[in-house]
Amino acid sequence: MSKWIEGASFTDFGPDRLMPHSSAALRFVEHSETDGLRAEVRRWAPKVPGVYGMIDAVGKLIYVGKSKALRNRLLSYFMPTQEEEKSGRIAQSACRIVWETQPSEFAALLREQHLIRHFLPRFNVQGIPQRQRSVFLCLGRKPAETFYVSSDIDPRAVAWEGPLMGANRVARVAEVLNRFFQLRDCSEKTTFQFSGQLQLFDLEIRPGCIRHEIGNCVGPCVQGCSRSVYQKQVDLARDFLLGRDESITVEIERLMKAAAQGLHFEQASRYRDDLKLVKWMSNRLQYHARAREQLTCIYPVQGCDQRPIWYLIRRGVVEHAVEAPKTARITKSLERQLRHWHESDKAVGTGYVRCEENLAIVSGWFRKNASEQLMLRHVTGEPIYEDATREAASFKSKKCG
Repeated sequence: MSKWIEGASFTDFGPDRLMPHSSAALRFVEHSETDGLRAEVRRWAPKVPGVYGMIDAVGKLIYVGKSKALRNRLLSYFMPTQEEEKSGRIAQSACRIVWETQPSEFAALLREQHLIRHFLPRFNVQGIPQRQRSVFLCLGRKPAETFYVSSDIDPRAVAWEGPLMGANRVARVAEVLNRFFQLRDCSEKTTFQFSGQLQLFDLEIRPGCIRHEIGNCVGPCVQGCSRSVYQKQVDLARDFLLGRDESITVEIERLMKAAAQGLHFEQASRYRDDLKLVKWMSNRLQYHARAREQLTCIYPVQGCDQRPIWYLIRRGVVEHAVEAPKTARITKSLERQLRHWHESDKAVGTGYVRCEENLAIVSGWFRKNASEQLMLRHVTGEPIYEDATREAASFKSKKCG
């Protein structure tokens, strides 16, 4: 995928790699006045799922969004009550609105995420008061790993989770986790001296902070621990980040109760705040862990165009999308491909790069739409699809306005 040059004039959204059919043409309306733009939206925008973009007077893409009913969503930007809100500021900055229809809300969600990460529109990522910015919670940075917040996936990290909404809240979570797993949180410029590590000169080593002295860091900068001891702490932290261990919440709750019983109410209050943050993070990690464990499957989605699409999900991540077969011959051919996909751990088709970030979208989608899990087809030894025509007819038709 070519990299978007920041500040370049917008031309189009580019190819949709999760669209097995021919992509819908990009449509647009434009007007120099806000009232005129609203009138054009009312006249031309359809009431179907899709993604949209706001273009300013110099041709820059300033915002990307999605909706299950494009016309309704776009008109909401022009409501009088929105003038002082984010939506109103976006509408006042826009001279052109473009949109691309999608077959379903699920497809629009995936497409929106791709477009935001690719274009980084100004109103999506900065300059909006009280806007929650998506970030990643990472564990890494050798030789003494630590929790830290990144605006993107760090390929060098031992483990990561995201995207997570709210940079300040995630940063606070990272602080709490480093303290309770006794990991360092100092600068990467710090010199680390593990115990048992040979030194050329016998020099006095001074810590850069008091965390080791007060017992919430094992002290890799002052030979306070061996490399193997520090690695054990990193392994425990990794288990938490992968949703395998929730013991930290039990420990914080125990400390909170002990502080309250000892009449240390200020300390108990701090533990209470820590517990709230860690539980928030733990819940999301558990959702993601369940998605990785349970969601290696086919998710058939009936589009508003009545053409079902099969999304191939591996460990909670959408890897590819194929058109549902309509004949026995196509069914048999596709069945062989899906068996190979499931057994070889390789993607079906070409040109699509696995996007780990959509784990959060997939997990959240099935959490909010639990009934959709009944549609999942798990790849097992049984025939994946015996009667494609019958199954396609069993979908509930979705009205698109």
